[in-house]
Amino acid sequence: MKNYVQRGETLTFPAPAAVVSGEIVIAGSIIGVAAGGAASGADVDVDVTGVFTLPKVAALAVTLGATVYWDAANKLVTTTASGNTKLGYAVAAVGNPSATVNVRLVPVV
Repeated sequence: MKNYVQRGETLTFPAPAAVVSGEIVIAGSIIGVAAGGAASGADVDVDVTGVFTLPKVAALAVTLGATVYWDAANKLVTTTASGNTKLGYAVAAVGNPSATVNVRLVPVV
């Protein structure tokens, strides 16, 4: 097919800020996880689909299937929508306290 570019699970674009591998990267409507580190403005590979273990608000219980959001100021997953960016949903329940949650990324539409 002449117009095919790529599968799209991983996108490469200039990092909007300095990032390290495993960090959430948000560029406009693109949300994903950095596959490696990059300086601000340098190309970074960002996985935009899949399930990732991400840091969360420790004192937060998350149920299986709960919609989760990214609190960019604190760099933590939360269930609070207001002022945060939708990431996806939890693929396992986690209790309070716990440091991480497994999240299935869902593209923002």
